[in-house]
Amino acid sequence: MSRAIAKTGVIRALGAMSGTSLDGVDAAVVETDGQQIFGFGDSKFRAYSTDEQTVLRRALGHWQGAEVTAAARLIEETHTEILSEFDDVQVIGFHGQTLAHAPRLQGTLQVGDGGVLAGRLGKPVVWDFRSDDVAMGGEGAPLAPFFHFACAKWIGASDPLCFLNLGGVGNLTYVDPRFDQPEQPGALLAFDTGPANAPVNDLLQARLGLPMDRDGAIAQSGTVETGALELFLAEPYFSRVPPKSLDRNDFSEMIGLVGELNNADAAATLTAMCAAGVAEGMQHCPTPPNRVLVTGGGRHNPVLMEMLRVSLDCQVDPVETVGLDGDMLEAQAFAHLAVRVARGMATSCPGTTGVRACVGGGTLSVPED
Repeated sequence: MSRAIAKTGVIRALGAMSGTSLDGVDAAVVETDGQQIFGFGDSKFRAYSTDEQTVLRRALGHWQGAEVTAAARLIEETHTEILSEFDDVQVIGFHGQTLAHAPRLQGTLQVGDGGVLAGRLGKPVVWDFRSDDVAMGGEGAPLAPFFHFACAKWIGASDPLCFLNLGGVGNLTYVDPRFDQPEQPGALLAFDTGPANAPVNDLLQARLGLPMDRDGAIAQSGTVETGALELFLAEPYFSRVPPKSLDRNDFSEMIGLVGELNNADAAATLTAMCAAGVAEGMQHCPTPPNRVLVTGGGRHNPVLMEMLRVSLDCQVDPVETVGLDGDMLEAQAFAHLAVRVARGMATSCPGTTGVRACVGGGTLSVPED
């Protein structure tokens, strides 16, 4: 197979994502020319073991040191394992694992060397998607909006809608599909809405040794502590005009707000905080969207989904209702973005990250002969 990437036509691209929920690696194939989606290929999930999650958790919030080195090695090994299971792909989009994100201070850190993966897999790898955006004054996140724009076109949307990703952190993309290109002013607005699954996951891991509140079963039996919710919404972040982004641990004090509550009430309150952050964020949309499509693990939580339906003045559905895969959308996004980087297209713009001008972030590494 040629290692050169064609400058025109449809490419089978493979994307990989290891998110802030630390559950594992998603990998998925997209057929795209960098603008349009032409089809979706195979996808796979590789779960992290408890020991592997421990390695990653120890590195969260660190910028350097032994913990970071260990996490980088783990990310490279696990990604090599799952990505080697795919054949007939021409380029790989490798996001790596975000350990720290402070764009206005130290920058952003995603560990994992794409050059190492290119050598191991024998295929071109696009990686380090966020650094150029941050260097140009952007938040470096979220980066999926350009793919969300392509998805809106793929499903035939004609009116403004939102994609809501509920992983460890929540992020919202407002898409106006009446525009032709994602970088046109007004086509996209994107930002992090606040914490999503990470606080609940961390609380239950610490208290009960559980990785998550599966199906919202614990929150379902609890009562929301409105005082804690009001304190949460008083955070200055919610009054900031987007674009804006968060680190996984930016709201770590949320655990303290529910520290004296029982497990059910604490889970219910943290879940309500996620929904409330989304509701606050929706007020920034240029026009009211007629629909919110939810992706990420949070869409599997019926308690959270019902809270969203009650608080948002529009239809709220999982992305599966329009034929998309909510478990793989982020991995697919980095497959799509890899093609854009390889072809010199923009991957972020002022409306998505606040960057000063459109940026085509990412580094392309090719295997040595």
